[in-house]
Amino acid sequence: MTFLEPQRLWLLLGVAALVGGYVALQWRRRAYTVKFTNLDLLASVAPRRPGWRRHLPAAGYLLAAAALVLALAQPSREERVPRERATIVMAIDVSLSMQATDVAPTRIEAAKDAAKVFLDILPPKINVGLVAFNGNASLKVPPTTDRDRVKAAIDDLELGERTAIGEAIFTSLDALRQVPPDDEGTQPPARIVLMSDGTTTDGRPNEMAAEAARQAGVPVSTIAFGTDRGTITVPEEPLPIRVPVDRPALRAIADATGGKFYSAGSEQQLTEVYENIGSSVGYVTEPREITTWFVAGALVLLAITGAMSLAWFSRLP
Repeated sequence: MTFLEPQRLWLLLGVAALVGGYVALQWRRRAYTVKFTNLDLLASVAPRRPGWRRHLPAAGYLLAAAALVLALAQPSREERVPRERATIVMAIDVSLSMQATDVAPTRIEAAKDAAKVFLDILPPKINVGLVAFNGNASLKVPPTTDRDRVKAAIDDLELGERTAIGEAIFTSLDALRQVPPDDEGTQPPARIVLMSDGTTTDGRPNEMAAEAARQAGVPVSTIAFGTDRGTITVPEEPLPIRVPVDRPALRAIADATGGKFYSAGSEQQLTEVYENIGSSVGYVTEPREITTWFVAGALVLLAITGAMSLAWFSRLP
């Protein structure tokens, strides 16, 4: 918990002074009582004292005063709230290496399932676009809040030859430029989430695309999906072809653009990665003032204090 006006907490010294004054007064009364040496006579002429109960109204009053001082300092706490306006472009690798079965049932089928889970995690107001890439990159769905449309496009993804990661980033940046600015002319926060299992073999190099994303202020979070045991078979090759994941290349893209790099070797791990990304880019932590909590607590304490005082001493404190 933090305070928006912490300088007002100095008023707690006033509450502490009241506590000190009350304690001093009790010691003074005790000292005066001890001076009355005939205790038997004192007991017969003095009314029966309420004992520890006499301190409860004062304690409640002081606690209420402290709560009001804290309320005056405007307490707040950090809360995770959905982003009202942001855009994410999902770039999914659909090269032939995605048919490898080292991730059951295949890399591409596992990737489709995890991507749809990612859509369900994001707040409804966030725009999501879909880019698919193999030897070329194409915008399948421009940024939209229609999750069903994006999911349908994910289900329709088909594999093709070669891999063009750089082109996927350029196409994603073009998609982000289609999102209109707000009333003040400000572009919404944007991010690219790129999932791949291979190395760029076609198109513009990764470094050129990462520099373009950096200049546009768009972080690219990359996911290296698959294991080093992956293989595929093609008609023109008699033996299986190894398709290991190029983690260093994907990490370099994330580092160059201010994004984050993730690695996943199973559908469960990929789903967890998407959940992590969804929590970080779909929500923002903001201070929320909770002054009313302290005001309400003070009022409750004052009410309880008044009730105790009336019940035990027939007067208000």
